[in-house]
Amino acid sequence: MGSLQLCLVGLAMLAGLLAVAVPGVPAPLVCWAVVLWWASAVHTATAWYVLFGSAVVLALGQVLRRLAPGRRLRDSGIDRQTLVTCVICGIGGFVALPVVGGPLGFVAGMYAQSRPRGGGHRAAVAATRTAMRAVGLSVLAELFTCLLVAGAWLVAAVTS
Repeated sequence: MGSLQLCLVGLAMLAGLLAVAVPGVPAPLVCWAVVLWWASAVHTATAWYVLFGSAVVLALGQVLRRLAPGRRLRDSGIDRQTLVTCVICGIGGFVALPVVGGPLGFVAGMYAQSRPRGGGHRAAVAATRTAMRAVGLSVLAELFTCLLVAGAWLVAAVTS
């Protein structure tokens, strides 16, 4: 696989990660399709293992996401801008501190969005708790599984 095609695969993976914040876009399917594209171009055993592992991780993430109540998100009044900011912070946290940094960045983004709305630290903490209860595992499960897939792909692509 050439470096241009590998860069395109990386950009498509980034688009799949950003798609987590867009309602209605199947971000796990996009991430899996990117790994399929890469695996079919590389044709190594490692690539096929990463593809299979990605399918398993994403399927488990979807089960977890469906079990978490999604209605809380709409009822709590979390807007798309806040959600997009939190996902971007989650991706940045994942880059800074792999796997663990994703959820930490998400929470930090929620706090950073809540603080300017008024009330200072206490109000921001309360709003963050409320929002985190509302978001629950729904978005975090999808983001975390997509980040795991992206991380596995990145490690496999770099080491190949």
